[in-house]
Amino acid sequence: MSYSPNLSSAFNDTRMRSGQTSFSGMCSLCSEHCVGTCEIGLSAMRGEIAVYPTNSGDNQVASEKIMPVDYSHFNINGRVFGAAGIEADAGQATIFNVKLERTIGRLHPVRVAMPVVLPAVIKLDWKDYFAGAAMAGVICVIGENALGKFKDVEYRDGKVVRFESLKEIFDSFRRYDRGYGQIVLQCNWEDNARGLPECAIREAKADAIEFKFGQSAKGTQPAVRIRTLEEALKQQENGAIVYPDPSDPKIQEAYGKKACPNFFSYSRLPMWTEEYLKERIEELRAMGLKNVYFKMAGFDRADMERVLRIAASCHVDMVTFDGAGGGSGYSPCKMMNEWGYPAILIEAALAPVCRQMEAEGLMLPDLAIAGGFTMEDHVYKALALGAPYVKAVGLCRAPMAAAMNGKKIGELLEEGNLPPHIQKYGSTKEEIFADLSELRWIYGERADQFAAGAIGVYSYLKRIAFGLQHFAALNRKFDVSKIDASDLIPLTREAKEILGGTWFSR
Repeated sequence: MSYSPNLSSAFNDTRMRSGQTSFSGMCSLCSEHCVGTCEIGLSAMRGEIAVYPTNSGDNQVASEKIMPVDYSHFNINGRVFGAAGIEADAGQATIFNVKLERTIGRLHPVRVAMPVVLPAVIKLDWKDYFAGAAMAGVICVIGENALGKFKDVEYRDGKVVRFESLKEIFDSFRRYDRGYGQIVLQCNWEDNARGLPECAIREAKADAIEFKFGQSAKGTQPAVRIRTLEEALKQQENGAIVYPDPSDPKIQEAYGKKACPNFFSYSRLPMWTEEYLKERIEELRAMGLKNVYFKMAGFDRADMERVLRIAASCHVDMVTFDGAGGGSGYSPCKMMNEWGYPAILIEAALAPVCRQMEAEGLMLPDLAIAGGFTMEDHVYKALALGAPYVKAVGLCRAPMAAAMNGKKIGELLEEGNLPPHIQKYGSTKEEIFADLSELRWIYGERADQFAAGAIGVYSYLKRIAFGLQHFAALNRKFDVSKIDASDLIPLTREAKEILGGTWFSR
């Protein structure tokens, strides 16, 4: 059987006419009369553009590949004796007393209310995504290339000198900050080269930066089509690589004759070195930066180890590894499906590296794992498999979905047009959003003005937290730090091998 999807995809609204053959992905019967509904037909019309999703717009996209091994290959263990992390007293050892709070980082530790991080985005309903993160008390990350998402960015000599919207982005978290979590600005190679970290520290009082090495669905940086010569010249002036060269007179002449290659801007591949990062991080810390994070993915195992060693050398607070199966806003379709280690194999690969580094006396950064996680069982299994090194699990597409769903429900509520499946819960904001009263308890009456999308993120994360407490109590562990691989039961031989070759924990 083939684990890869056939040559149809929601990315591009392509579809098959008949059954696929196992590996090629083509229809078993390909007809000369077909109007080209599959990926091959799309490619015949759109060429290189078809490498990227044509449905990128107001959507989220993620891998369509069925992974041959994932966290569903484990069940969660359970115990009926004792209590770890609390007194073995039936009145105290309850789900409500399972401690989920953790501390992330070294030089300036950050408290989080639960072992979750919301990875980098700066699209769709980002305001509610960050607001909900603050309400829930978790770390959240502003996505790379924020410079390209807003129109109020000003450059001088290739460096950003003004970016007013950045203050609004940070404030979307800070106005709800209750002492837990943090908002972090992700910077890729281009962002760093254009001086975004300095601008963020100076103008938006940013105190945390995440340097990006790579991302699950985006092993290489994106190439974005530019439709006009004028825009190509503007982007080149601002420091972007543009291909073909729009300043070349021959290219300009060809463009005028409509006989020119498509223009693409290209974000440079990062060429980080330990020496550069160490110097750069110290430079930013001298400006007031408190916390440093790295974002890595399922690249070659040697590269994963190298990033960990650089992080240890630079006293980085946390490294997030993003596994195949997750998603991104504008990634090559095949790269989302066919590139990189899935999260479960990243965790398996990192464990021996971390043990070796500890044996060498190195101070490890905290780790987070991301890549397709959505519900509490996923989070618990990832924490257990990655223990004691993985301190948090990245939830990205799911909380953004909660933000968008909450926002839409709020709009329908104002219109008096709630669908029947929601009407059964009530007809007011308080009746529909069950956690509004709890938000009033935390924030007072101003919670009544909170955006429905932000409440949606908060409530979704509350569900994750409550589910984690149930699984932890099931294993008689009343502190999330006590979760470990003995809490997992392998269901397949592949899962057994990942656990070290044993069917039963000892």
